[in-house]
Amino acid sequence: MEEELMAKKRPIISTGGRGGAADGKRRSLPMPARYVINALLVLVVLVVGELMVDGGAITRYQTSVLQQVGVYIIMAVSLNIATGYLGQLPLGHAGFMSVGAYGCAIFIMRLSEALGIGARDIVAGGPMVALVVFAGVVFGGICAAVAGVIIGIPALRLKGDYLAIITLAFAEIIRVVMLNIDDVLGFELTRGAAGLTGIPSYSNFLNVFLAVAIVCFLVHTMMKSRHGRSILAIRDNEIAAEATGVNTTYYKTLAFVVSAFFAGVAGGLYAGCVGVLQPANFGFMQSIEILVMVVLGGMGSMLGSVLSATVLTILPEALRAFSDYRMIAYAVVLILVMIFRPQGLLGSYDFSLSRVIERVMNRDFPWKKDKGADSGASVEEVSADGR
Repeated sequence: MEEELMAKKRPIISTGGRGGAADGKRRSLPMPARYVINALLVLVVLVVGELMVDGGAITRYQTSVLQQVGVYIIMAVSLNIATGYLGQLPLGHAGFMSVGAYGCAIFIMRLSEALGIGARDIVAGGPMVALVVFAGVVFGGICAAVAGVIIGIPALRLKGDYLAIITLAFAEIIRVVMLNIDDVLGFELTRGAAGLTGIPSYSNFLNVFLAVAIVCFLVHTMMKSRHGRSILAIRDNEIAAEATGVNTTYYKTLAFVVSAFFAGVAGGLYAGCVGVLQPANFGFMQSIEILVMVVLGGMGSMLGSVLSATVLTILPEALRAFSDYRMIAYAVVLILVMIFRPQGLLGSYDFSLSRVIERVMNRDFPWKKDKGADSGASVEEVSADGR
């Protein structure tokens, strides 16, 4: 009798969902097929977007707004690594963005001058131009990553408010350095308060969209790896993670540096989009705006960061006709979301196209109830893949 009761309470390990396939076995997509489907979706969106831009369906102003949307998506996703996945609260993300922006812009300007590439050649494009722009964006990311190492090693020994204060101070130090470094070096580099002008328009819809797709793919892949699991373990319980052998100092620094690198990449694309860089553009409020995007979308949700960055970038531009009230409307939207959805728009949920396709293949629809749910038997089902 006791054995029968134990058998009823014992979890049933299954690979199926609620609905299941007709033969009782759950069908799943192989990993190569998942990557092919996602790549095809990205390719379709890219081709449609390029056709609309080239065909004039999207104006130059709208294209510029879309580029800024892509830049802030990268910024929000990169900050989500440190805030949502690692569980820290850095307030100096705009500092890394400024390092990447100035580093990328100066690198491309100096290298283009050395190679004899003019501003018109950069706009026209070509293999050499693409190589120079790619090298410049990566260089800007490396500069920001180096800054992340410098600040990350001492700062990540702190927690909570103390970490927020020291990262905020670091962002202000960066801004002051960009403002006064020319006087220290004795030659023009950032041009101080006058701003760095003459930056060629090397950012366009194509390279910004590709950068967004690559960054999201790399962040997703990293968080699904062993390193990402270690980072998530630190967020959930740092003491327990360290007790199980996770090198917390290494992984906290790794997450911080990767976050800074992608912020530098976004800064490099931003420089090519706006054409003029001033230290005042990377102040305290810039860091707060990026943090708002992460919190509004949901800490730990990449899709949430993408959606919130898109909405919060387009919304102020869409309300320019109501210039006297647009910031009030912007603030009211944030307040309402924080009141009725304090965990963010999506919480920690992340969309997976392959998961949706697998559910359709297995006819595992939300409205389809479990078979045997009314039988009264106390059976606990545990999915083998954790879903």
